[in-house]
Amino acid sequence: MRLGAGVPKALVPIAGRSMLDWALDGVLAAQVDRVVVTAPPSAPGRVEAIVEARPDARRVTVVPGGPTRQESVAIALAEVDPDDVVLVHDAARPLTPSLLFDLVRAAVVATGAGVVPVLALADTVKQLDGSAVVATLDRSRLVAVQTPQGFPAGALQRAYAAAGTGHTDDASVFAAAGGAVTAIPGEPDAFKVTTPWDLRRIEQLLAAETVTRTGIGVDVHAVDPARPLRLGGLDWPGEPGLAGHSDADVVCHAIADALLSAGGLGDLGARFGVDRAEEAGRAGIDFVTRSVSLLADAGLTPLSVAVQVVGNRPRIGSRRDEIVALLSAAVGAPVSVAGTTSDGLGLTGRGEGVAAIATALVTGRVGPSRLP
Repeated sequence: MRLGAGVPKALVPIAGRSMLDWALDGVLAAQVDRVVVTAPPSAPGRVEAIVEARPDARRVTVVPGGPTRQESVAIALAEVDPDDVVLVHDAARPLTPSLLFDLVRAAVVATGAGVVPVLALADTVKQLDGSAVVATLDRSRLVAVQTPQGFPAGALQRAYAAAGTGHTDDASVFAAAGGAVTAIPGEPDAFKVTTPWDLRRIEQLLAAETVTRTGIGVDVHAVDPARPLRLGGLDWPGEPGLAGHSDADVVCHAIADALLSAGGLGDLGARFGVDRAEEAGRAGIDFVTRSVSLLADAGLTPLSVAVQVVGNRPRIGSRRDEIVALLSAAVGAPVSVAGTTSDGLGLTGRGEGVAAIATALVTGRVGPSRLP
């Protein structure tokens, strides 16, 4: 083992936590439903203990791994629904940003192919014969491949079932079975820990510092008189409702969007979009609390939120105190709420819809590379 740590690489401690624990932070902050961890044969109990100590342990399944990486991946794939998208990731890349998982997954859905994140090579690349340099390679056609690597699960399962030995990554297994593989830009922070120098680099990147970030969220919904109105987490009897996949609460939606924006965690559509049947009719206040939870997973806490409602009706001022109390409790920080009209201009001015614009301020003591 080049690290010389005497334990499986995933269990090597970094800044007081195992490499596996750091890696799970990035994975579980992404849009993944379930994580399967293959435990080294020599330390299944230690892996289970790391997972069980996490607040999100219910989303993680630990299975015994095999003697090689290829065999371990094949074991984990047996736990995956063949109709899903599967992302295969190495715990030895503990600082991989959560956004990279989401980008790889989206690319698999869009292309139906295998997807790998890659980085361009900065150095000149030579081909050797022993110690003799025999050729200079065209680095413009060469890349360094990272994980997570994404695939249609069923196709990767079939590829592994037919695979020979000697493959060094999942894309090579997939390609050997005839699968197409495409590349997307990788992330410098998703580097692999191989040497003691890599460990020192990670410890420096994880040195805690206080950060403050801002985010903006905007939401607009058209009026639908056939629906009840929910705004700011409150029901408004007698007021025309708003059309939407969920409850169309523009105030809560804008706040959730602003919180996600501040955390670099994507946006409302990506996290809770109309393509997700389970979000139909969902209360907007639930999107707010779930966004706060995603921030907490990224080491961030809301400091304040301000939201401006734009529309002719309802009159926000009559229930402002109720809205402020409800939303402040949901966010866990002060929320200010104001209302205005658009002087008869546009969709809101004609009374055809209601809009909301929110800003959020969040803070946390996290390493720069832990930010998505």
